[in-house]
Amino acid sequence: MNKQYVVNLTDEEQQSLRSLVSRGKGAARAIEHALILLKADAVEDATDEEISQACEVSVRTVERVRKRFVEDGFDAALHPPKVPRPPRKLDGEVEAHLVALACSDPPQGRGRWTVRLLAQKLVEMGHVDSISHESVRTALKKTS
Repeated sequence: MNKQYVVNLTDEEQQSLRSLVSRGKGAARAIEHALILLKADAVEDATDEEISQACEVSVRTVERVRKRFVEDGFDAALHPPKVPRPPRKLDGEVEAHLVALACSDPPQGRGRWTVRLLAQKLVEMGHVDSISHESVRTALKKTS
């Protein structure tokens, strides 16, 4: 089977990867990716499945490391870019409204506030466009 992304390491790159792995110091992900690259280069008939089992990672991780090495280069394969997190929906002001709401009397016919009710009420009051009950739960957990 022909691989779409073939890893061909130079002697210098192999030496650098072996040094990184043998030291055992550094980011775990970088060491993991170094092992993947070494196995992908050294054993040319190794399938991604075999490499994933040897390195104890998913096949998809092996595929991504191979692709990043071929397309973006050596450093990008070892140190992938961080994925940006979406902005938080609850800023300090909305959290303050949430806490005040949670401390208030529950709606008519209810014994107490639930996180789902609180999420609905925040949307009704116009503090946020939409919010999950899980976001409400984590915000309330922070405040104890």
